[in-house]
Amino acid sequence: MALVNPLDPNHDSETKELAEFFNETLGFCPNSVLTMQHRPAISKAFINLNKAVMANEGNVTSALKRMIAWVSSNATGCRYCQAHAIRAAERYGAEQEQLDNIWEYRTHAAFSDAERAALDFSLAASQVPNAVNAEIKENLYKYWNEGEIVEMLGVISLFGYLNRWNDSMGTSIEEGAVESGNQYLGKHGWEEGKHNGSAY
Repeated sequence: MALVNPLDPNHDSETKELAEFFNETLGFCPNSVLTMQHRPAISKAFINLNKAVMANEGNVTSALKRMIAWVSSNATGCRYCQAHAIRAAERYGAEQEQLDNIWEYRTHAAFSDAERAALDFSLAASQVPNAVNAEIKENLYKYWNEGEIVEMLGVISLFGYLNRWNDSMGTSIEEGAVESGNQYLGKHGWEEGKHNGSAY
């Protein structure tokens, strides 16, 4: 069981309406949002922030944003968010070779230098202590403008919140996310861990 039980999807009508966004991104409403509903102001603010962060206003594609989220979640160890991010990357058109080789993004031919710069930024920004430095900045600016860098850091920061929320909560992972986690991440040891419904 999670630290706090998720509420029924119909608990708060405004959250339910906003959460339709996740039917597109994941194919289901995540249990994390259903748990946030205990305080509907939090669930609604989170969904609106998620929508703003994931909007595309430059050249950072939807698929790359989800791969940035995966690298960030992998750095922090949140298995729930790793599975969600890789599932959303798949649903938003990430190439099969990228999905299969996300762990090797630094060396695999499926990733461009611009994507590597973005994913290196995600890794550095997600570490504690923070590892963003002049070299990361210089490499980013070879390929991305300031607005695009803001979009990327929005994703990294959003998943910083989600990683802490879901790992502390022991959020029960949904069947679809388990399927994606096993498919793309299982060969590297991904498993449900505390998110299998019996964390506490």
